[in-house]
Amino acid sequence: MLDDMNIFVPKEANRAISFTNKESAFYFTQSHYTDHPEHAYFEGWNIAKRRILQGYNLYEGGRRLDNQHSQVHVYPYKMVREHGSLTEELWMLDYRNVLEISLLGTQQPTIGLELRGENVKPIGQEGHILIFSAVTEGWVIAVGSRRLQPLTLQGHIIAADAKEEGFCIAAGRTAEEAVALLHDTRGQADRLKMERVKRMERLLRENTYLKTTDDTLELALRWVSITMDQLVTRQQGDGIYAGLPWFNEYWGRDQFISLPGAVLVSGQFDTARNILLSFAEFQNADQDSRFYGRMPNILAPENIDYHTTDGTPRFVIQLQDYVKYSGDTEIIKDLYPAVIRSIQGSIDHWMDEKGYLMHADNETWMDARDSQLRSYSPRDTRANDIQALWYKQLLAGVYFAEYMKDDERAEQWKQIADRLKENFEKDYRDAEHPYLADRLDKEGNPEFSLRPNQLFAFDMFDDQEFACQAIRTAWEELVYPWGVASLDRRHPLFHPFHLTPLYHKDAAYHNGAVWLWLNGIAMQRMIEAGEEETAYRLFKNMNGMALTQGVVGGLCENMDAYPHEGESWAKLTGAYLQAWSNAEHLRVWYQYFLGVRPDLIQKTLVLAPRIPEEIPDLKYAFNVGKGRIAAEYRNEGARVYRYQFQDLSLRARIDISPFEPLEIEVRPDSELRITQADGTLTVTLLDHNHDIIQAIQASVSPARAEERARQRRILKDVRFAEPMDIQKHPVMR
Repeated sequence: MLDDMNIFVPKEANRAISFTNKESAFYFTQSHYTDHPEHAYFEGWNIAKRRILQGYNLYEGGRRLDNQHSQVHVYPYKMVREHGSLTEELWMLDYRNVLEISLLGTQQPTIGLELRGENVKPIGQEGHILIFSAVTEGWVIAVGSRRLQPLTLQGHIIAADAKEEGFCIAAGRTAEEAVALLHDTRGQADRLKMERVKRMERLLRENTYLKTTDDTLELALRWVSITMDQLVTRQQGDGIYAGLPWFNEYWGRDQFISLPGAVLVSGQFDTARNILLSFAEFQNADQDSRFYGRMPNILAPENIDYHTTDGTPRFVIQLQDYVKYSGDTEIIKDLYPAVIRSIQGSIDHWMDEKGYLMHADNETWMDARDSQLRSYSPRDTRANDIQALWYKQLLAGVYFAEYMKDDERAEQWKQIADRLKENFEKDYRDAEHPYLADRLDKEGNPEFSLRPNQLFAFDMFDDQEFACQAIRTAWEELVYPWGVASLDRRHPLFHPFHLTPLYHKDAAYHNGAVWLWLNGIAMQRMIEAGEEETAYRLFKNMNGMALTQGVVGGLCENMDAYPHEGESWAKLTGAYLQAWSNAEHLRVWYQYFLGVRPDLIQKTLVLAPRIPEEIPDLKYAFNVGKGRIAAEYRNEGARVYRYQFQDLSLRARIDISPFEPLEIEVRPDSELRITQADGTLTVTLLDHNHDIIQAIQASVSPARAEERARQRRILKDVRFAEPMDIQKHPVMR
């Protein structure tokens, strides 16, 4: 399976290639030459935010190999460069600070390795192992041949007999640690490599299984699952790197935005549980602090920072989502004190008289400031997405309080949530704008800059016609074929390019730059409005990017809003691999295209497939609680969905518009078959012998049919946003 996923990278593409060891190390390079204006500094090996080496050069019989003339293939677990008859392979090993670089097929008697990087110098030798200083003081590099036979140092080149077939490199805090790691790895390298391969195969077979005759869709989703999993690490307990190369640390906001797509939809419930428990240990528990109850914004090896508003509600929301997916209610007893602190701290220090959650100008995800600490995108004091998150945090808190039989807090939090929603509907809308205000300012006045944040706030009002109008407005003004811009192109502060000599890149960061993680909520809202075909156009573009642009197999952080002159596609910018971009892509696939939304709190499973017309067939599987569901879909005139339940008893809710929703009790080893054809919907439950237990035919709901017709009228011929004349943007003059 993994070998079939290999991607050939032509020289003109010169793509980023990145691996992690699933702990605290990552390796970055480009396929043929490393020249990226933002990322080139990070070429090589990086451990726990420390630079170890800046790449390497290889030699065959004294001749340096030129990567620019190589044939490059990238696999989920290794990089391969073919230099004529000589094959180079680069491996990382799971949970070890070790690299293996093999050289196979040489016709020369010797092979050579040169370590690159400032301060990387030979400092000693132990037996057949050479010791080097690392780029970062306090780290040491040990180098041996693959079989730990004698090496010689010829200037800066480490030479070995060609029969050694390559080199093994270890890093440690001391020479003793690095040498011991090298010795320990030598005798089990093949086993460790196979374990890495098997771990990835298990992920694809047991957690993210997908098979379809649409080869591009299958390959893209497999790769995005693999590169997403690269970022699920154990640097400070279990967590999710925000992104590479410079966000190799845990961010509260990014981590909990990423958690559903990274580990919940894939059924990695033990990892999700560990992330929640691990991060909760760093909650601010100082009752005298105004940040009491907050989760960290940044959790790095040497830094903890609490200047974020949205990370904390997202923690509570994701705790509830974890319980819905896993059925693990035991965790509630462990983390309910953290839930209390998170809500009480906000009530005591940040809530106003209307129930709104107040915050500073840089405490939303749009947090960029200039050198004078002035916000580039001021969103104080009550941003719309913060109120939506606060509302969902309160409702999640009500559930946890009721579970813990804490009636007093449950009632208090429910009253605040009701007051908040009631005020929001009045304060964030007016008769002139077909979309929500982005924030209320210090005086309580609405500020109507058109930003994508409103898409998170649709739970805060009940007017579905307005929701449809807001979706259209957002899509046509903010959603480009490559992703969602952070500001409307007609706004005077709109910056069409992220990297340009005309202004600082942070001026564009939240004022025009595209953020791929926002594609998730944009596609979700479009699917909810019945327009999955429109949403899928953006989804397909992201699949194409993962396979052909940027880092091999993954999605980046940002893009320009506009293509540069003479180009048809916007440039990729920001982190080359970003957790929430990849996670949101996967979340929307599972929860909204496949329509799988479990809620084991209520012992229910929503099945609301919205599979685009062009997908002919699917076989997939997903884990729910301690059980598993194998699913199959075919579109051959009639649409047929089959779900086989293993070790699961629950109530399935079938939601396929415009039909009335149906509910049916399923049991272990039963099969649910749904057939949609000629305006009819038939649901059949079969036992393990394929005998019919129950058969139901759903009727068309007049109310849903009318709502669908209304949605179609509003969203008819909706289009992507298009670049305007560059001279119409004041920042470009």
